[in-house]
Amino acid sequence: MEICKDAVVKGIGAPDESELALINALARRELEADEVYTFALRLCDNDIDRDFERFDDGTLDELATMFVGVSGVFDHQWSARGQTARIYRAEVVGGDGTLTADGRPCRFLKGWAYMMRTEENASLIAEIDGGIKREVSVGCEVKQVICSVCGRPLEECPHEKGEEYGGQVCHGVLTGAADAYEWSFVAVPAQRRAGVIKSAGRRLEDEARLGRKYLKSLRHEMVRLAGIAEPEAGHALLEKVAGKLDEEELLGLIKVYREKADRLLGPQVQLSYGKDAVPREIADGAFLI
Repeated sequence: MEICKDAVVKGIGAPDESELALINALARRELEADEVYTFALRLCDNDIDRDFERFDDGTLDELATMFVGVSGVFDHQWSARGQTARIYRAEVVGGDGTLTADGRPCRFLKGWAYMMRTEENASLIAEIDGGIKREVSVGCEVKQVICSVCGRPLEECPHEKGEEYGGQVCHGVLTGAADAYEWSFVAVPAQRRAGVIKSAGRRLEDEARLGRKYLKSLRHEMVRLAGIAEPEAGHALLEKVAGKLDEEELLGLIKVYREKADRLLGPQVQLSYGKDAVPREIADGAFLI
């Protein structure tokens, strides 16, 4: 059973002098220590998550600076009314010997957040202290998702996330931080230890993922049929060609190669019942002694 206590929100309470200085750098007026409540949280890490994706180490470092000043919400619902806290410090933590699922040194992005001690926030503070509000996830944008197997952009390569290739489980490597939008208290995070929603456009990403999966299936089928029809072309070359084709081009080639493959692999007729009768001495020749 995997247990990781760092994957929760931890209440701290009142900030010390150095922490308060960082908070006041974001506040519109000078705040006193007894006016604010602080807590630490694990935002995201470089381990493979439930979506078979992980952050590149360099991307975590880039996100550390981007998340300072970012607001916290609930269930990724963007509204001013839902903003409850703000991150005032963030850094990448690691080096304790913990390994990721694929054997790399585990690193995670840790944030420190503050909220105002108001009547409205009293119940939330109590839930954090009581361990009720624990799981968090982040909304951010990355520049590209790289296939862990071949190193190509995932939408262009023939590999499928979650499938095994040569003993290696394919996953997407989230590379190049573009922006950090928000972090959120959630019920079930995507990452096993902290939870993450990688993009603020996640709905669009979910829809786009279906389209990419469809294109991958077309590319697989084109390569399969072309390998039958033109085996001299070689599998690697066919995969490279298929990766550059769009839906219309793939469908056209699939039709051509399927017809050619059907001709090559079609069943051969062993008995003939044509109009022209075969002379008996020829038809029975194989049985005569």
